[in-house]
Amino acid sequence: MRRKLIAGNWKMNKITTEAIELANGLKRELYKIDDVDIVVCPPFTSLEEVSEIIYESNIKLGAQNMHWEDNGAFTGEIAPAMLKDLGCKFVILGHSERRQYFHETNEIVNKKTKAALKHNLTPIVCVGETLQEREAGKAFDVIQDHVYNSLEGLTSEETDEVIIAYEPVWAIGTGKTATPEQAQEVHHFIRGLLKKKYSEELAEAIIILYGGSVKPANTKELVGQKDIDGALVGGASLEIKSFSEIVKNASIS
Repeated sequence: MRRKLIAGNWKMNKITTEAIELANGLKRELYKIDDVDIVVCPPFTSLEEVSEIIYESNIKLGAQNMHWEDNGAFTGEIAPAMLKDLGCKFVILGHSERRQYFHETNEIVNKKTKAALKHNLTPIVCVGETLQEREAGKAFDVIQDHVYNSLEGLTSEETDEVIIAYEPVWAIGTGKTATPEQAQEVHHFIRGLLKKKYSEELAEAIIILYGGSVKPANTKELVGQKDIDGALVGGASLEIKSFSEIVKNASIS
């Protein structure tokens, strides 16, 4: 039985004092939750302070990005070992905003995924289509391309450690949400791809999250779908009340 997982992507929000307030509030609100894995992903500037607050709690720390090299002359980048040193357990890779604004390719996401696994970080690998691609009937082609090429060269054992997040780009920050049926269809398709590439056992074991304007009001219905194991939450993760409600709604689904 796959455990539910709710991850909050704070994106480029919250200075350190605000991050401390949010982390403390979530720790206070969610300490009783034991059937959902909870992850928060603050900006790099707040990782250390948030890590100290949630240490030994039921909330785990993640980062929003990283470089694939261990070290070197890569000004402005963050190495996997630096994230581990701050207490990170997870890292978001290939988010649509990274692909769109910073031109990250499947090849780059693949390098980062391998580096994360090498350093015992759980990669949350994002895949998903734009509105134009969906309207052109190319959604499944795009998702297959993202899944296969982002995971290229990984063994079954390595892939088993990966979390996939399906994020329809047209539903991120727009207020639009894929219907539970639309989301389930894609999640089922992703599981089918993993079954073809690896095995039915792996496909059934891997966690696949939905990301795209997730709110307290739609959480139950989304995570209640057979192949949806939780959510990668954006804007609603920036408030104690809304993120806590999402986690609690996932807990009782």
